Amino acid sequence: MTPPEMPPLPPDFGRIGLGCVTFGREIDEAAAFALMDHAYSRGVRGFDTAAAYGGGASERLVGRWLAARRPAGGSLIVATKLLPPYTPEALRAGVEASRQRLGVDTLDVLYLHRWDATVEADAVLVALDRLVNEGRVRHLGFSNVTAAPLERLLERQAALGLAPFRAVQNNHNLAVCDLDESLRTIARRLGLALVGYSPLAAGFLTGKHRHGAAPDTRFTIVPGHQDVYFHPTAFRRLDHLLAVAARTGHPAIHLALAWALHQPDIGTVLVGGRTPAHLDQAFDALAFNDAAVLAELAMLGGNSGS
Repeated sequence: MTPPEMPPLPPDFGRIGLGCVTFGREIDEAAAFALMDHAYSRGVRGFDTAAAYGGGASERLVGRWLAARRPAGGSLIVATKLLPPYTPEALRAGVEASRQRLGVDTLDVLYLHRWDATVEADAVLVALDRLVNEGRVRHLGFSNVTAAPLERLLERQAALGLAPFRAVQNNHNLAVCDLDESLRTIARRLGLALVGYSPLAAGFLTGKHRHGAAPDTRFTIVPGHQDVYFHPTAFRRLDHLLAVAARTGHPAIHLALAWALHQPDIGTVLVGGRTPAHLDQAFDALAFNDAAVLAELAMLGGNSGS
């Protein structure tokens, strides 16, 4: 396997990426294929999955779609993620398993799925570098990370002459935004790609969970989402969003997506769902250009400081 040259730029996922967390968990193969077909036809250039999604089912469905559709080389970036603990052996085994499920020789982007102190071992950073130099991984990324530990890791990678993390993927919506100004500052300084996920806060920003978790939703399928969003600050931001929607006549979903897609420094917003219509909502919001409404939304917060 020929080692690739170190890419001079971070991965470009396009403005809207397809989040594949619902595949094999909330939607079946036919629905997943329909969503991927629609995304690709609309020019979406980044699909995002993870080994943990559906216990590997999401990766397998993306892999079967890649084998069936054979998208043109270079037209699509597929990213996946591995959970901790991070050890050289676990990373290599995880990469091999993801490559097999996706049916690819090289993982376009490998994210570490969340922060864990095991990543700070030099042997782990060296193992990640080796996976890049062997051509098994093209780009490294980190998901669900804060600025201070990320900066520490980047400094250590630079000191050792190792392949650095090139992308950061965090929660990014009006209720809770973990792509804060400190991370944006690091990204601007070092040229990292910033990717936001869950622009509708797993459906929280639709307003349907104001009186508790609605049935057959992400909040009941993965109850841990309730800990992220069911708190006074998030509900206060939801109430502000719904008030702006009522006053302006724009649906809350449209405004929430528009906020996420028009935030400075965020290169890509991942949009998931169950049907192509969910993706179309994001393209409609991308075209939203009412500066006054966007400015009012920006005042609502998130944690971005914008």
